[in-house]
Amino acid sequence: MSDALVYRRQVGLWLAICAATILAMILLGGVTRLTNSGLSMVEWRPLLGIIPPLNQEQWLDVFAKYKTSPEYQIVNAGMSLSEFKYIFMYEYLHRVLGRIIGILFFVPYVYFLVKGRIPYGYRAKLALLFVLGGCQGLLGWFMVKSGLVDDPRVSHYRLTAHLGLAVLIFGFMVWLTSSLLDGRHQQSAAGRAPLWIGRLAAALAILIYLMILSGGLVAGSRAGYAWSTWPLMGDSFIPPGLYATTPAWLAAFEDITTIQFNHRLFAYVIGLLGGALAVAVYRLSHDRLARSAAGLFALLLASQITLGVITILYHVPIAAAAAHQVVGVSLFASAIYLARRLLVMEPHSARTISQTST
Repeated sequence: MSDALVYRRQVGLWLAICAATILAMILLGGVTRLTNSGLSMVEWRPLLGIIPPLNQEQWLDVFAKYKTSPEYQIVNAGMSLSEFKYIFMYEYLHRVLGRIIGILFFVPYVYFLVKGRIPYGYRAKLALLFVLGGCQGLLGWFMVKSGLVDDPRVSHYRLTAHLGLAVLIFGFMVWLTSSLLDGRHQQSAAGRAPLWIGRLAAALAILIYLMILSGGLVAGSRAGYAWSTWPLMGDSFIPPGLYATTPAWLAAFEDITTIQFNHRLFAYVIGLLGGALAVAVYRLSHDRLARSAAGLFALLLASQITLGVITILYHVPIAAAAAHQVVGVSLFASAIYLARRLLVMEPHSARTISQTST
């Protein structure tokens, strides 16, 4: 195996580890939100914040700062120190994992860069990933700040933006990982599926991303608690009061009935199109990896719909809701891989490693 292919594999495996860690971060972020732990740390200390309270005096100091927050005064007044420690640790672990991801990305990136092992055309893309990661950290604090002023709830717009950027970074990383590790050079031209199947996979990846953003609005506005029935919302498929705001379009972002209805609608459309995609790949593609990916996509799709229904019917249990979020992101990743596998036709070539690549 040539050095160029070895380097591609090294960088690809590193990115795969980073992507898996980001997926864990998204899961932990969901649990932090579901346990109402996200506002327990009222300070943002990018460097010193990695050190937790180590003794009773430090815990009392941190707790005293929390007591000045709207969440304590309005929601958690009278909370004990032991109860505070429970919610604090979720948010603390979430922030620490964010820092670990930064180190996990930055140190190998510098090493590969200095050693000239970054494959041709990937240097700028990896630099963009690092910048986006920094923006994600800033956006996370920007989100938390919205719940530390008057209303003890973070802005559902900022929460959705924070989730959306995390998923975007994850999806970009999945695309790069698959482009580095995918054995497309082993696929014959006869095994390629019709172009429209790849375009359908790409369209589904976009729709799934929009559905995830819709899920962020559901979570941030607590719209998931509004209607605990399925398949109907109350007594009808189309609930009363849908888009009943002025202007009407604002209901998609502000009205909890409309927000939940739109999220359900995304699920129905993606369920139908996703089923059609899986069948089409199995019938019209002879590419073994594409067919395996389609099977995984179908399994994740069925699991995601099932978890969504359970989350609604049982009034947003933490385990089901957290699983619903992480399976949705995994579904997005599988759609990205399928789209790339079906659309990108050129074989991998052993391009030379260049110190001046862009």
